[in-house]
Amino acid sequence: MSNKIGMSFSLTEEQAMIKQMAREFAENEIIPHAEHYDKTHEYPRPVVEKAQELGLTLLNIPEEYGGLGLSLVEEMIVAEELSYGCSGIGLSITINCLAALPIVIAGNEEQKQKYLGKLVDGGMAAYCVTEPEAGSDVAALQTTAVKDGDDYIINGTKTFITGATVADWFTVFAYTDKEKRHNGVSAFVIEKGTPGLSVGKPFDKLGQCASDTAEVVLENVRVPASNMLGKEGYGFMIAMKVFDRSRPSVGSMAVGIARRAMEEAIKYAAERKTMGKPIYRHQAIGHMIADMAMQIEAARLLVRKAAWQYDNDESNVMSASMAKAFAADMAMKVTTDAVQVLGGYGYMREYPVEKLMRDVKVCQIYEGTSQIQRNILVRELFKNS
Repeated sequence: MSNKIGMSFSLTEEQAMIKQMAREFAENEIIPHAEHYDKTHEYPRPVVEKAQELGLTLLNIPEEYGGLGLSLVEEMIVAEELSYGCSGIGLSITINCLAALPIVIAGNEEQKQKYLGKLVDGGMAAYCVTEPEAGSDVAALQTTAVKDGDDYIINGTKTFITGATVADWFTVFAYTDKEKRHNGVSAFVIEKGTPGLSVGKPFDKLGQCASDTAEVVLENVRVPASNMLGKEGYGFMIAMKVFDRSRPSVGSMAVGIARRAMEEAIKYAAERKTMGKPIYRHQAIGHMIADMAMQIEAARLLVRKAAWQYDNDESNVMSASMAKAFAADMAMKVTTDAVQVLGGYGYMREYPVEKLMRDVKVCQIYEGTSQIQRNILVRELFKNS
């Protein structure tokens, strides 16, 4: 009988180094500039360029194509640290990881060499699924791709696309056969500058203002059939596989935001005094912060379990949905409670907690809303009933 313990909560030496590198980058390069980009809504290009030098825009790109080739667990470690600094800037840095996933999952060798290579050379990319009438329901897409000789003609509108204004290429999902529903969706790579492709101005948002989010319009865009990822009709499958990896990423972002909010609350509660003692010694405040710590720890464990399952080729559909929904909902409460702990100061932009509360709200929305995650869990729990 083996005495080997098959579970560990410790980071390897390499993972600890990755964590330290990401933490130092957040402290030195993100936090000092977060307020500026939140106020101006400018794209944080200087910060992104410094991140590119460290390979932080290439986390999940395999080493053979010039990326860091990190596991999903390691990617979660980095995402938490960057989001601790500023989730908007962190998203601007890591959006390549999302856009590259369809190519990593379904691209052929030529596509990987070409498009992943562009990212390694300093390029950026955007992931285009969401539409004005189709978000969490990928099968409700209206964008179409009609075969025309050796090309496809693509028409449609994508909205809320992160990184759209700076992208060198786009992964776009469209119907090649609407009658087949899920089995009629296909995925394409479309390069910036392709006639008929246009990008709107960045939206004015509640939070994560340091990441650009814009509309992408496709009007009779001619794309070579060689730019299709996988086979015709594989798009929905690709999108679902992307969710398995991207949903824990959103959960990790939420954990990083919540951790920052808790630490700001701890700092304030230790310094602020009422009735002759620090406010954390009033049970109403102390217990609120204790609950933050418990919820953050639970969310981190869920996120890393979902990532570990993915890395070990286990189905993580349920754990990814649990991690994403639990972490996002948790972080919304933690940031709101942090504002409450700081009282009037928490409501002022001079302190960072109101920004954290604004930033985290979208974690309950993108990559499938918290309600959609619960629908997925119900489906999985009752699939044999």
